[in-house]
Amino acid sequence: MPEGEFWNPEVELLSGEEIRSLQLRRLRAVLERCGNSPFYREWFREAGFDPARVSSLDDLRALPFMDKETLRGGDPRRFLTVPLEEVVRLHSSSGTTGQATVVFHTARDIDAWTELVARCMYMTGVRRSDVFQNMMGYGLFTGGLGFHYAAERIGALVIPAGSGNSKRQIQLMRDFGTTVIHVIPSYALYLLDVFRELGLDPRRDTSLRIAFIGAEPHTESLRRRLEEAYGIKAYNSYGLSEMSGPGVAFECPFQEGMHVWEDSFILEVIDPETLEPVPEGEEGELVFTTLHREGMPLLRYRTHDLARVFPEPCRCGRAHRRISRIKGRTDDMFIVKGVNVFPMQVERVLLGILGVGSNYRIVLETVDNRDEMRVQVEVSGDLWHGEVKELSQLRRRIAQELRNEILVTPVVELVEPGSLPAGEGKAVRVVDMRDHARGE
Repeated sequence: MPEGEFWNPEVELLSGEEIRSLQLRRLRAVLERCGNSPFYREWFREAGFDPARVSSLDDLRALPFMDKETLRGGDPRRFLTVPLEEVVRLHSSSGTTGQATVVFHTARDIDAWTELVARCMYMTGVRRSDVFQNMMGYGLFTGGLGFHYAAERIGALVIPAGSGNSKRQIQLMRDFGTTVIHVIPSYALYLLDVFRELGLDPRRDTSLRIAFIGAEPHTESLRRRLEEAYGIKAYNSYGLSEMSGPGVAFECPFQEGMHVWEDSFILEVIDPETLEPVPEGEEGELVFTTLHREGMPLLRYRTHDLARVFPEPCRCGRAHRRISRIKGRTDDMFIVKGVNVFPMQVERVLLGILGVGSNYRIVLETVDNRDEMRVQVEVSGDLWHGEVKELSQLRRRIAQELRNEILVTPVVELVEPGSLPAGEGKAVRVVDMRDHARGE
């Protein structure tokens, strides 16, 4: 069991040149393995691509991109590079934006994924003395099992609480001295209301010190609010089911971007319109190629997630490049009155305003044949029961600050605390009821 600061120092402390050399060796092996897949044999042939002639990482650009639609285009077993008998598990995406995508895993894939997430957790300070409460859903969703296996590999005591049953979650924390949690950020925010309802303060009445938050985009303001309310360090994680799940990129203790584990993934950042690479440091869409996937490797997979690479080296000593927090998804963006808007922009404004509660929702409607954006905002309990004048001032301030950020003036509707839907899964932040969205 590692005792120092690094779970796998031989890999974590590779230089940039050593990382690229390792990537090329692993890429060649992956391309050779892809010859066992009916899909890839045809894909290579149509692209005029000869895997045997790859001599640099840049040669990968001769291949077209893949995305969810590629995976949904038929039987997912056609991507397999091993016999089906060697597959031990499948996971799938949530399917919230369409048909779910399926990814197959061999026993070696599960082991490599476990090692990757253990590296992430250990980097932030999780040790075998910790009590880890996993508040994510289990099953086809990758987040629950990915962190569960990794925490066990570190040697921590694992409480597989799953999602929901908020009062029981808090009771488990208190009964067994939970020190580390894995939770969707919007649910962590909602859980604060349950603590207050029970007359408890998580800073005083629990032993929490670390939270891993992910599975949905969130702002720095939300993270800091959680850190302050819980008295913890909240670490941002990034993953997607097509890349195995959590563990693709993770924050180190400096929390200055998320390290992409480049021994396992090749990262490209492209302009989503032109599909050309963007200059280092500029925002673009993340594209990944798996380097350590045995059963179902994916090449040049477009995530539709928007972020940028930090060109500067990290103070932690790891040369694996860092990406910024995810700004949003290209398919999350909506257009209202000709302006491109990301839900994250709205959240960033709301969470910076005193008096705003723990939940909000954006409703898009057609009014008199025109698009209208309505932002429903829960307010704090004290303010809700206070002076009407204060509520009016808050409404005007929210509208003005949103106008400054997104260049559109929304209708702001202040609502009672706890009145908006607070699901235990990913938060639904945008409800598009416009005529054209419904096909009218």
